Amino acid sequence: MTTELRVLRPDEWDEWYGKLELAFGGVAEAPEERKLWRELTELDRSIGVWDGEECVGTAGAFSFRLSVPGGALVPSAGVTMVSVAATHRRRGILRSMMRRQLDDVRAAGEPLAVLTASEPAIYGRFGYGCATQQLSAEINTSRVQLAVPAGTDEVRVRFAKPADARDACEAVYAQLVTGRPGMVARAPGWDGLPLVDPESDREGASPLQCVLAERDGEIVGYARYQVKPDWEWSGPEGIVLLRDCEALDPAAYAALWRFLFDIDLTSRLRTRNRPVDDAWQQLVSDIRRCEVRVRDSLHVRLVHVGAALEARTYQAPVDVVFEVTDAFCPWNEGRWRLTGDAKGGASCKRTDEPADLALSVRELGAAYLGGTSLTSLAGAGRVLEWRHGALTEASVAFGSDVTPWLPHGF
Repeated sequence: MTTELRVLRPDEWDEWYGKLELAFGGVAEAPEERKLWRELTELDRSIGVWDGEECVGTAGAFSFRLSVPGGALVPSAGVTMVSVAATHRRRGILRSMMRRQLDDVRAAGEPLAVLTASEPAIYGRFGYGCATQQLSAEINTSRVQLAVPAGTDEVRVRFAKPADARDACEAVYAQLVTGRPGMVARAPGWDGLPLVDPESDREGASPLQCVLAERDGEIVGYARYQVKPDWEWSGPEGIVLLRDCEALDPAAYAALWRFLFDIDLTSRLRTRNRPVDDAWQQLVSDIRRCEVRVRDSLHVRLVHVGAALEARTYQAPVDVVFEVTDAFCPWNEGRWRLTGDAKGGASCKRTDEPADLALSVRELGAAYLGGTSLTSLAGAGRVLEWRHGALTEASVAFGSDVTPWLPHGF
Protein backbone atom coordinates (compact mmCIF):
# COMPACT_ATOMS: atom_id res chain seq x y z
CA MET A 1 0.00 0.00 0.00
CA THR A 2 1.09 3.56 -0.73
CA THR A 3 -1.49 5.19 1.49
CA GLU A 4 -0.74 7.66 4.28
CA LEU A 5 -2.79 8.08 7.46
CA ARG A 6 -2.53 11.54 9.04
CA VAL A 7 -4.36 14.13 11.08
CA LEU A 8 -6.62 16.34 9.01
CA ARG A 9 -5.40 19.79 8.02
CA PRO A 10 -7.87 22.72 7.90
CA ASP A 11 -7.53 23.18 4.15
CA GLU A 12 -8.36 19.50 3.56
CA TRP A 13 -11.77 19.47 5.27
CA ASP A 14 -13.91 20.07 2.17
CA GLU A 15 -12.34 17.21 0.23
CA TRP A 16 -12.34 14.97 3.28
CA TYR A 17 -16.02 15.62 4.01
CA GLY A 18 -16.90 15.31 0.35
CA LYS A 19 -15.44 11.80 0.30
CA LEU A 20 -17.53 10.98 3.37
CA GLU A 21 -20.66 12.15 1.51
CA LEU A 22 -19.66 10.06 -1.50
CA ALA A 23 -19.25 6.95 0.65
CA PHE A 24 -22.75 7.48 2.05
CA GLY A 25 -24.40 7.64 -1.35
CA GLY A 26 -23.04 10.81 -2.95
CA VAL A 27 -25.93 13.14 -2.09
CA ALA A 28 -24.48 16.45 -0.89
CA GLU A 29 -25.82 17.82 2.36
CA ALA A 30 -27.57 21.16 2.50
CA PRO A 31 -25.18 24.09 3.00
CA GLU A 32 -26.46 24.88 6.51
CA GLU A 33 -26.00 21.27 7.63
CA ARG A 34 -22.54 21.06 6.13
CA LYS A 35 -21.61 24.34 7.81
CA LEU A 36 -22.67 23.03 11.23
CA TRP A 37 -20.57 19.87 10.90
CA ARG A 38 -17.59 21.95 9.78
CA GLU A 39 -17.91 24.07 12.90
CA LEU A 40 -18.26 21.01 15.15
CA THR A 41 -15.39 19.05 13.61
CA GLU A 42 -12.43 18.70 15.96
CA LEU A 43 -9.57 18.79 13.48
CA ASP A 44 -7.01 17.40 15.89
CA ARG A 45 -9.29 14.37 16.40
CA SER A 46 -9.98 13.87 12.68
CA ILE A 47 -7.89 11.62 10.50
CA GLY A 48 -7.77 10.81 6.83
CA VAL A 49 -6.13 8.17 4.71
CA TRP A 50 -4.63 9.47 1.49
CA ASP A 51 -3.60 7.64 -1.64
CA GLY A 52 -1.42 10.25 -3.27
CA GLU A 53 -3.59 13.35 -3.57
CA GLU A 54 -6.85 11.44 -3.09
CA CYS A 55 -8.59 11.00 0.26
CA VAL A 56 -9.73 7.36 0.53
CA GLY A 57 -10.60 7.06 4.21
CA THR A 58 -12.14 9.33 6.86
CA ALA A 59 -12.70 9.12 10.60
CA GLY A 60 -13.20 11.61 13.40
CA ALA A 61 -14.10 11.91 17.06
CA PHE A 62 -15.96 14.38 19.23
CA SER A 63 -15.04 15.11 22.84
CA PHE A 64 -18.18 14.08 24.69
CA ARG A 65 -19.30 13.64 28.28
CA LEU A 66 -21.64 10.66 28.43
CA SER A 67 -24.13 10.04 31.22
CA VAL A 68 -23.71 6.65 32.91
CA PRO A 69 -25.65 4.83 35.67
CA GLY A 70 -25.32 6.86 38.83
CA GLY A 71 -25.39 10.18 36.95
CA ALA A 72 -21.69 10.75 36.31
CA LEU A 73 -20.66 12.39 33.04
CA VAL A 74 -17.78 10.32 31.71
CA PRO A 75 -15.29 11.66 29.11
CA SER A 76 -15.92 9.71 25.92
CA ALA A 77 -14.72 9.79 22.32
CA GLY A 78 -17.71 10.09 20.01
CA VAL A 79 -16.43 8.24 16.95
CA THR A 80 -17.93 9.67 13.77
CA MET A 81 -17.58 10.34 10.05
CA VAL A 82 -16.05 6.93 9.32
CA SER A 83 -15.82 5.90 5.68
CA VAL A 84 -13.61 4.02 3.23
CA ALA A 85 -13.71 4.70 -0.50
CA ALA A 86 -15.34 1.92 -2.52
CA THR A 87 -12.16 1.73 -4.60
CA HIS A 88 -10.06 0.86 -1.55
CA ARG A 89 -11.97 -1.93 0.17
CA ARG A 90 -10.23 -4.84 1.91
CA ARG A 91 -6.89 -3.09 2.24
CA GLY A 92 -6.91 -2.66 6.00
CA ILE A 93 -7.82 1.04 5.88
CA LEU A 94 -10.72 0.82 8.35
CA ARG A 95 -8.64 -1.28 10.72
CA SER A 96 -5.77 1.19 10.58
CA MET A 97 -8.11 4.10 11.42
CA MET A 98 -9.73 2.20 14.28
CA ARG A 99 -6.26 1.31 15.60
CA ARG A 100 -5.10 4.93 15.47
CA GLN A 101 -8.28 6.23 17.07
CA LEU A 102 -8.29 3.86 20.03
CA ASP A 103 -4.59 4.45 20.66
CA ASP A 104 -5.29 8.19 20.71
CA VAL A 105 -8.32 7.74 23.00
CA ARG A 106 -6.23 5.69 25.40
CA ALA A 107 -3.47 8.32 25.40
CA ALA A 108 -6.05 11.02 26.13
CA GLY A 109 -7.24 9.09 29.18
CA GLU A 110 -10.86 8.75 28.00
CA PRO A 111 -12.39 5.56 29.42
CA LEU A 112 -14.94 5.12 26.63
CA ALA A 113 -15.37 5.33 22.89
CA VAL A 114 -18.92 5.39 21.49
CA LEU A 115 -20.49 5.43 18.03
CA THR A 116 -23.64 4.91 16.03
CA ALA A 117 -23.21 2.39 13.24
CA SER A 118 -24.52 2.69 9.70
CA GLU A 119 -24.19 -1.10 9.61
CA PRO A 120 -24.14 -2.72 13.07
CA ALA A 121 -22.12 -5.75 11.96
CA ILE A 122 -19.00 -3.66 11.33
CA TYR A 123 -17.75 -2.62 14.75
CA GLY A 124 -18.03 -5.68 16.96
CA ARG A 125 -14.62 -6.87 15.83
CA PHE A 126 -13.15 -3.65 17.23
CA GLY A 127 -14.70 -4.25 20.65
CA TYR A 128 -17.89 -2.16 20.39
CA GLY A 129 -21.09 -3.60 21.87
CA CYS A 130 -24.63 -2.35 21.27
CA ALA A 131 -25.57 -0.64 24.54
CA THR A 132 -28.78 1.26 23.71
CA GLN A 133 -31.79 0.95 21.48
CA GLN A 134 -34.15 3.52 20.05
CA LEU A 135 -37.90 3.20 19.74
CA SER A 136 -39.86 4.35 16.71
CA ALA A 137 -43.62 4.49 16.36
CA GLU A 138 -46.38 5.58 14.03
CA ILE A 139 -49.41 6.31 16.16
CA ASN A 140 -52.94 6.41 14.77
CA THR A 141 -54.06 9.50 16.68
CA SER A 142 -57.57 9.27 15.24
CA ARG A 143 -58.07 5.94 17.05
CA VAL A 144 -55.75 6.20 20.06
CA GLN A 145 -56.61 8.31 23.11
CA LEU A 146 -54.44 9.53 25.97
CA ALA A 147 -55.14 9.15 29.69
CA VAL A 148 -53.27 12.09 31.20
CA PRO A 149 -52.28 12.46 34.87
CA ALA A 150 -53.58 14.99 37.37
CA GLY A 151 -52.13 18.45 36.86
CA THR A 152 -51.95 18.27 33.08
CA ASP A 153 -54.54 21.02 32.69
CA GLU A 154 -52.37 23.35 34.78
CA VAL A 155 -49.64 23.31 32.13
CA ARG A 156 -49.80 25.92 29.42
CA VAL A 157 -48.53 25.00 25.95
CA ARG A 158 -47.55 27.86 23.67
CA PHE A 159 -45.85 28.28 20.32
CA ALA A 160 -42.32 29.65 20.07
CA LYS A 161 -39.91 30.11 17.22
CA PRO A 162 -37.36 27.27 17.38
CA ALA A 163 -34.38 29.63 17.30
CA ASP A 164 -35.86 31.93 19.95
CA ALA A 165 -36.59 28.97 22.23
CA ARG A 166 -33.13 27.42 21.87
CA ASP A 167 -31.85 28.45 25.30
CA ALA A 168 -35.04 27.44 27.09
CA CYS A 169 -35.04 24.02 25.44
CA GLU A 170 -31.37 23.47 26.20
CA ALA A 171 -31.96 24.32 29.85
CA VAL A 172 -34.62 21.60 30.06
CA TYR A 173 -32.41 19.11 28.23
CA ALA A 174 -29.46 19.83 30.53
CA GLN A 175 -31.56 18.99 33.61
CA LEU A 176 -32.43 15.60 32.16
CA VAL A 177 -28.99 14.40 31.04
CA THR A 178 -27.72 12.88 34.28
CA GLY A 179 -31.02 11.12 34.94
CA ARG A 180 -30.79 8.77 31.96
CA PRO A 181 -27.66 6.82 30.92
CA GLY A 182 -26.55 7.27 27.33
CA MET A 183 -27.38 10.96 27.02
CA VAL A 184 -24.69 13.40 25.92
CA ALA A 185 -24.08 16.68 27.72
CA ARG A 186 -24.22 19.12 24.83
CA ALA A 187 -21.14 21.32 24.60
CA PRO A 188 -21.29 24.82 23.04
CA GLY A 189 -22.29 24.62 19.40
CA TRP A 190 -24.24 21.38 19.74
CA ASP A 191 -27.42 23.25 20.57
CA GLY A 192 -27.64 24.03 16.87
CA LEU A 193 -28.01 20.37 15.87
CA PRO A 194 -31.69 19.99 16.86
CA LEU A 195 -32.51 23.10 14.82
CA VAL A 196 -31.01 21.96 11.51
CA ASP A 197 -33.93 22.07 9.10
CA PRO A 198 -32.86 22.26 5.44
CA GLU A 199 -35.78 22.74 3.06
CA SER A 200 -34.32 20.09 0.75
CA ASP A 201 -34.85 17.43 3.44
CA ARG A 202 -38.45 18.20 4.34
CA GLU A 203 -40.12 16.08 1.62
CA GLY A 204 -43.31 18.11 1.75
CA ALA A 205 -43.32 18.72 5.49
CA SER A 206 -43.52 22.13 7.16
CA PRO A 207 -40.54 24.02 8.57
CA LEU A 208 -39.57 23.00 12.07
CA GLN A 209 -42.09 24.10 14.72
CA CYS A 210 -41.72 24.38 18.48
CA VAL A 211 -44.00 24.54 21.49
CA LEU A 212 -43.03 25.20 25.10
CA ALA A 213 -44.75 23.83 28.20
CA GLU A 214 -45.05 26.37 31.03
CA ARG A 215 -46.19 26.25 34.62
CA ASP A 216 -46.32 29.43 36.72
CA GLY A 217 -44.16 31.18 34.12
CA GLU A 218 -41.43 28.52 34.20
CA ILE A 219 -40.48 26.47 31.13
CA VAL A 220 -40.92 22.80 32.09
CA GLY A 221 -40.83 21.11 28.69
CA TYR A 222 -40.73 21.48 24.93
CA ALA A 223 -41.55 19.69 21.70
CA ARG A 224 -40.10 20.26 18.23
CA TYR A 225 -41.89 18.79 15.25
CA GLN A 226 -43.03 19.22 11.66
CA VAL A 227 -46.39 18.64 10.02
CA LYS A 228 -46.68 16.87 6.69
CA PRO A 229 -50.10 17.60 5.15
CA ASP A 230 -51.90 14.80 3.38
CA TRP A 231 -55.42 14.39 2.10
CA GLU A 232 -57.58 11.41 1.23
CA TRP A 233 -60.98 11.44 -0.48
CA SER A 234 -62.55 11.19 2.97
CA GLY A 235 -60.63 14.11 4.44
CA PRO A 236 -57.31 15.23 5.98
CA GLU A 237 -54.70 12.61 6.88
CA GLY A 238 -51.72 14.76 7.89
CA ILE A 239 -48.73 13.39 9.82
CA VAL A 240 -47.01 14.96 12.82
CA LEU A 241 -43.28 14.27 12.53
CA LEU A 242 -41.95 14.48 16.07
CA ARG A 243 -38.29 15.37 16.47
CA ASP A 244 -37.92 16.11 20.22
CA CYS A 245 -40.20 16.03 23.23
CA GLU A 246 -38.73 16.51 26.70
CA ALA A 247 -40.27 17.55 29.99
CA LEU A 248 -39.33 17.85 33.66
CA ASP A 249 -42.41 16.16 35.13
CA PRO A 250 -45.24 13.82 34.10
CA ALA A 251 -47.92 16.50 33.78
CA ALA A 252 -45.81 18.68 31.49
CA TYR A 253 -44.89 15.63 29.44
CA ALA A 254 -48.52 14.60 29.06
CA ALA A 255 -49.56 18.14 28.11
CA LEU A 256 -47.07 18.13 25.26
CA TRP A 257 -48.21 14.74 23.97
CA ARG A 258 -51.85 15.80 24.21
CA PHE A 259 -51.04 18.85 22.11
CA LEU A 260 -49.26 16.71 19.51
CA PHE A 261 -52.21 14.32 19.34
CA ASP A 262 -54.68 17.17 18.78
CA ILE A 263 -53.03 19.10 15.94
CA ASP A 264 -55.65 19.99 13.34
CA LEU A 265 -55.86 18.08 10.05
CA THR A 266 -53.61 15.25 11.25
CA SER A 267 -54.38 11.62 12.03
CA ARG A 268 -50.94 10.13 12.66
CA LEU A 269 -47.90 10.92 14.77
CA ARG A 270 -44.53 9.52 13.69
CA THR A 271 -41.44 9.45 15.90
CA ARG A 272 -38.12 7.84 15.02
CA ASN A 273 -36.02 8.02 18.18
CA ARG A 274 -37.47 7.69 21.66
CA PRO A 275 -36.37 5.73 24.75
CA VAL A 276 -37.56 2.13 24.81
CA ASP A 277 -39.30 2.83 28.14
CA ASP A 278 -40.77 6.16 26.99
CA ALA A 279 -43.75 7.03 29.19
CA TRP A 280 -46.16 7.87 26.34
CA GLN A 281 -46.62 4.11 25.98
CA GLN A 282 -48.34 4.15 29.39
CA LEU A 283 -50.65 7.01 28.36
CA VAL A 284 -52.10 5.52 25.16
CA SER A 285 -55.33 3.54 25.03
CA ASP A 286 -54.17 1.05 22.38
CA ILE A 287 -50.47 0.27 21.98
CA ARG A 288 -51.20 -2.01 19.01
CA ARG A 289 -52.20 0.98 16.92
CA CYS A 290 -48.86 2.65 17.64
CA GLU A 291 -46.74 0.32 15.46
CA VAL A 292 -43.81 0.25 17.86
CA ARG A 293 -40.40 -0.89 16.62
CA VAL A 294 -36.88 -0.89 18.08
CA ARG A 295 -33.39 -0.89 16.58
CA ASP A 296 -29.82 -0.54 17.75
CA SER A 297 -28.48 2.90 18.59
CA LEU A 298 -25.35 3.66 20.65
CA HIS A 299 -22.44 1.22 20.56
CA VAL A 300 -20.01 1.42 23.49
CA ARG A 301 -16.35 0.41 23.70
CA LEU A 302 -14.45 0.28 27.00
CA VAL A 303 -11.01 1.71 26.25
CA HIS A 304 -9.85 1.54 29.90
CA VAL A 305 -11.74 -1.33 31.55
CA GLY A 306 -10.84 -0.37 35.10
CA ALA A 307 -11.55 3.35 34.75
CA ALA A 308 -14.80 2.77 32.87
CA LEU A 309 -16.22 0.33 35.41
CA GLU A 310 -15.21 2.62 38.27
CA ALA A 311 -16.95 5.60 36.67
CA ARG A 312 -20.48 4.28 37.17
CA THR A 313 -22.43 3.00 40.15
CA TYR A 314 -24.23 -0.35 40.52
CA GLN A 315 -27.84 -0.75 41.56
CA ALA A 316 -27.03 -3.70 43.85
CA PRO A 317 -23.85 -4.69 45.72
CA VAL A 318 -21.42 -6.51 43.46
CA ASP A 319 -18.10 -8.27 44.02
CA VAL A 320 -17.04 -10.30 41.00
CA VAL A 321 -13.85 -11.11 39.09
CA PHE A 322 -14.06 -10.81 35.30
CA GLU A 323 -11.74 -12.62 32.91
CA VAL A 324 -11.68 -10.13 30.03
CA THR A 325 -10.48 -10.81 26.50
CA ASP A 326 -9.69 -7.92 24.18
CA ALA A 327 -7.67 -8.82 21.12
CA PHE A 328 -7.78 -5.31 19.61
CA CYS A 329 -6.79 -3.46 22.80
CA PRO A 330 -4.71 -6.07 24.66
CA TRP A 331 -3.95 -3.72 27.56
CA ASN A 332 -7.47 -4.57 28.81
CA GLU A 333 -6.96 -8.32 28.86
CA GLY A 334 -6.78 -10.26 32.09
CA ARG A 335 -8.67 -10.48 35.36
CA TRP A 336 -10.41 -7.51 36.92
CA ARG A 337 -12.10 -7.48 40.33
CA LEU A 338 -15.12 -5.19 40.44
CA THR A 339 -16.66 -4.16 43.75
CA GLY A 340 -19.32 -1.52 44.17
CA ASP A 341 -22.88 -0.56 44.96
CA ALA A 342 -25.39 2.23 44.41
CA LYS A 343 -23.97 4.77 46.89
CA GLY A 344 -20.33 4.08 47.67
CA GLY A 345 -18.96 4.12 44.16
CA ALA A 346 -16.91 1.31 42.67
CA SER A 347 -13.42 -0.12 42.49
CA CYS A 348 -12.11 -2.15 39.56
CA LYS A 349 -8.53 -3.36 39.85
CA ARG A 350 -6.39 -6.07 38.33
CA THR A 351 -6.24 -9.28 40.36
CA ASP A 352 -4.80 -12.79 40.41
CA GLU A 353 -7.92 -14.20 42.06
CA PRO A 354 -9.91 -16.91 40.22
CA ALA A 355 -12.37 -15.55 37.66
CA ASP A 356 -16.12 -15.65 38.32
CA LEU A 357 -17.24 -14.64 34.83
CA ALA A 358 -15.50 -14.72 31.44
CA LEU A 359 -16.42 -12.38 28.60
CA SER A 360 -14.96 -10.10 25.97
CA VAL A 361 -14.75 -6.33 26.15
CA ARG A 362 -17.60 -6.24 23.62
CA GLU A 363 -20.00 -7.76 26.15
CA LEU A 364 -18.86 -5.30 28.81
CA GLY A 365 -19.63 -2.47 26.38
CA ALA A 366 -23.09 -3.84 25.63
CA ALA A 367 -23.92 -4.14 29.34
CA TYR A 368 -22.17 -0.98 30.48
CA LEU A 369 -25.12 1.44 30.45
CA GLY A 370 -27.59 -1.03 31.92
CA GLY A 371 -29.70 -1.61 28.82
CA THR A 372 -28.43 -5.10 27.93
CA SER A 373 -28.33 -7.73 30.65
CA LEU A 374 -25.35 -9.97 31.23
CA THR A 375 -27.85 -12.80 31.69
CA SER A 376 -29.15 -12.25 28.18
CA LEU A 377 -25.61 -12.25 26.79
CA ALA A 378 -24.89 -15.45 28.73
CA GLY A 379 -27.95 -17.03 27.14
CA ALA A 380 -26.30 -16.42 23.79
CA GLY A 381 -23.06 -18.02 25.01
CA ARG A 382 -21.20 -14.73 25.13
CA VAL A 383 -20.69 -14.66 28.92
CA LEU A 384 -19.47 -17.74 30.81
CA GLU A 385 -20.21 -18.27 34.50
CA TRP A 386 -17.41 -19.95 36.45
CA ARG A 387 -18.74 -19.27 39.98
CA HIS A 388 -22.34 -20.21 40.64
CA GLY A 389 -24.44 -17.13 41.35
CA ALA A 390 -21.93 -14.65 39.94
CA LEU A 391 -23.95 -14.11 36.76
CA THR A 392 -27.13 -13.11 38.59
CA GLU A 393 -25.19 -10.90 41.00
CA ALA A 394 -23.41 -9.03 38.21
CA SER A 395 -26.41 -8.83 35.89
CA VAL A 396 -28.63 -7.27 38.57
CA ALA A 397 -25.88 -4.85 39.61
CA PHE A 398 -25.23 -3.68 36.04
CA GLY A 399 -28.92 -2.94 35.41
CA SER A 400 -30.54 0.48 35.26
CA ASP A 401 -34.07 1.37 36.35
CA VAL A 402 -34.15 3.84 33.45
CA THR A 403 -33.46 2.50 29.98
CA PRO A 404 -30.35 4.09 28.44
CA TRP A 405 -30.95 6.23 25.39
CA LEU A 406 -29.03 8.39 22.92
CA PRO A 407 -31.24 11.39 21.99
CA HIS A 408 -29.52 12.24 18.69
CA GLY A 409 -26.83 11.06 16.35
CA PHE A 410 -23.44 12.63 15.83
